[in-house]
Amino acid sequence: MTNLLTTINRKKIPLAWLQLTREKTRLAVALAGIAFADILMFMQLGFRDALYYSNVRLHTSLQGDIVLLNRQSNAVLSMKGFSQRRLYKALELPSVQSVHPIYLDYSVWKNPDTGKTRSILVFGINPETNVFNLPGVQENLDKLKLSDTVLFDRSSRQEYGPIAKYFEQGKNVTAEVRRRQVKVVGLFTLGASFGADGNLITSDVNFLRLFPIRRQGLIDIGLIRLKPGANANAVAQELRNYLPQDVNVLTKQEFIDFERNYWSSSTAIGFIFTLGTIMGFIVGTVIVYQILYTEVTDHLSEYATLKAIGYTHKYLLGVILQEALILALIGYIPGWAFTMFMYQTARNATLLPVFMSFERAVTVLILTFVMCVVSGTIAVRKLNSADPADIF
Repeated sequence: MTNLLTTINRKKIPLAWLQLTREKTRLAVALAGIAFADILMFMQLGFRDALYYSNVRLHTSLQGDIVLLNRQSNAVLSMKGFSQRRLYKALELPSVQSVHPIYLDYSVWKNPDTGKTRSILVFGINPETNVFNLPGVQENLDKLKLSDTVLFDRSSRQEYGPIAKYFEQGKNVTAEVRRRQVKVVGLFTLGASFGADGNLITSDVNFLRLFPIRRQGLIDIGLIRLKPGANANAVAQELRNYLPQDVNVLTKQEFIDFERNYWSSSTAIGFIFTLGTIMGFIVGTVIVYQILYTEVTDHLSEYATLKAIGYTHKYLLGVILQEALILALIGYIPGWAFTMFMYQTARNATLLPVFMSFERAVTVLILTFVMCVVSGTIAVRKLNSADPADIF
């Protein structure tokens, strides 16, 4: 008891810190529990954001202002075709500068080394104009004017074969797509997503050769570029009133939000990652509560003595909450550090854009503080039973 009262008078060392460090093993367990909860929240949020980001990289790369889609299209994963006459009709508006039809569909790529097949996403564009702001596309457009030529996404998964490696070595790279022999004439960078592990870009003519059952002029995306100074939102609304109702008119940002909303609300993946974050928060709360509850229980007689000599319940509550905040801050650091390693591992294994963002780092830090404060608030109820009379 004398030692406890002495520590209270050491103003340079908070009582909360001395209480925590008194039991080193207990402190280590508490920090490990908080770090584990933080890692769980970081990984779930990281994968969720990678899901959203990877699936809108295509949308972000489009060099246009307005997008036309079939009204029945839900996402790039399930596009429906519509007549390109709808797209060219938009040229009648004075604010429209140019229009660009885009085909897309999933096909089967045969690994030239192993012979194994894998689904791949194929884009068909007019090689006269670049519609994608992606590294490697512009300088290779003219090559797509040749028959059966494609650009290969160097960020595709390894299961498609070492295509980028062979091409950069100067080798003649050919592969089979939908039982048709194609030649890789260039590389571009888009990246894998939850919807596609690999990507190809080819000309609209070559696209229709790869998909002979597709009707010419039945496109999947209509890209519209506006004249300088035109307001995209105003022109989009004008197009909604002007074009038939079988097409959906979206600004570029609305197209990005359209895809993001599909993955967040129309699939189970977004819900699962959010649920995982909540579970991490609950696990951390329970761990910290058990540590703080044990801490209060073990020193209940000391707290009763402090009450007897005049220390208020508010002061004791502050000590417990200080312990909670110290645990939150110290436990967050190893959790963040290990997450950086896990992000790198996941990025190398999946090729998904799993990166640490400042916003996510702050979000998890705030959640950690809230988690520990909630635990401390619940655990401090035990102090109500700290009656000074119990020590006599």
